[in-house]
Amino acid sequence: MLRRTHRRPMSEINVVPYIDVMLVLLVIFMITAPLLAQGVKVELPQVASQPIERKQEEPLVATVDSDGKFYLNVGSGRREPIDADTLVQRSAAVLRHRPETPVLVRADEKVNYGAVVTVMALLQTAGAPSVGLLTETPEERPRR
Repeated sequence: MLRRTHRRPMSEINVVPYIDVMLVLLVIFMITAPLLAQGVKVELPQVASQPIERKQEEPLVATVDSDGKFYLNVGSGRREPIDADTLVQRSAAVLRHRPETPVLVRADEKVNYGAVVTVMALLQTAGAPSVGLLTETPEERPRR
């Protein structure tokens, strides 16, 4: 008696190996994705903001004007624009001598958001553990 073997039709594809490969890739991406993420660490306030106490040390303030030029409130020439390298060098020097110095960014409301993020990243490169943003309350703002 002849026995027939069952053959699968060509339209059926065994997907088990593809699922295995997909799961391995998923695990690889889940492990490597957090390692690739880069950004500026910003701690957002959980409550309404409070004014800075005057008892604290004078904060290190990086300013971005409406033209996107950088200024720093330390050293000579506080009113003269500085480049990114100078900003990092001066900030790093201040933070080496006074590591507890608060670091703040003050930017013109018309400045590009990218310029503010750039300054925050430069300050982080200089060694600032956290960076705050200076704002004005509506009462402080001059009426136009």
